[in-house]
Amino acid sequence: MSKLDQILILDPPSDLKFKGPFTDVVTTNLKLKNPSDKKVCFKVKTTAPRRYCVRPNSGVIEAGATVIISVMLQPFDYDPNEKSKHKFMVQTIFAPSNVSDMDSLWKDAKPDDLMDSKLRCVFELPSENDKVNDVEATKAAPVMNSAKADSSAATVPLTASMDDTEMKKVLEKCKRLQTEMNKLADENRQLKDDGMRMRKVPRSDHMTSNSTSLLGREASTASLPSLLVVIAAIFIGFFLGKFIL
Repeated sequence: MSKLDQILILDPPSDLKFKGPFTDVVTTNLKLKNPSDKKVCFKVKTTAPRRYCVRPNSGVIEAGATVIISVMLQPFDYDPNEKSKHKFMVQTIFAPSNVSDMDSLWKDAKPDDLMDSKLRCVFELPSENDKVNDVEATKAAPVMNSAKADSSAATVPLTASMDDTEMKKVLEKCKRLQTEMNKLADENRQLKDDGMRMRKVPRSDHMTSNSTSLLGREASTASLPSLLVVIAAIFIGFFLGKFIL
């Protein structure tokens, strides 16, 4: 009796490709599809069990179902001059109606009942095009960052011009307040001079009464510029503080 052909459909059918660099775990998938109307037991074997981790490495595939096998190559020092001699074999057998002990099933299986497919491991380094794309992506990142920086810088003159406009307005208000303060100071000095002249005039009851009245107005008027000076100083401090903050 001749050996049975593999009932499962494998994808990929012949080569398991692993793409480097191999400084970290590299994973490739193997798809097993059962097109038959029977359950099929499978087992995955390799010639280098210490170099690979296979999940799942065995099991049962229902009729019409598909199973994805993850084959993980462990990190190693890759030598491009050394060809890979690693191989995998997918071994299958039709499952009986009741599958209870998988180990006994494989141990007691007859050679003519077993089906198998062999796959070759192929190691690939990144192509030159991939390297160029990586380099271009690396160069593109600073360009994008520079474009963002330029976009941010473009908003700076607008902000600066707005600050200059506000500064001019504040300075104009300060100048007006300073002018008013100077006028008030001049009026204050004028009132003091008038008071001094009134004190030098010969006293009489009538003059004393007028002088007292004048001095009262002088004191009242003198207190008004002082109050305005304080208010103006507070106003200037408020605007300057708003601009600086």
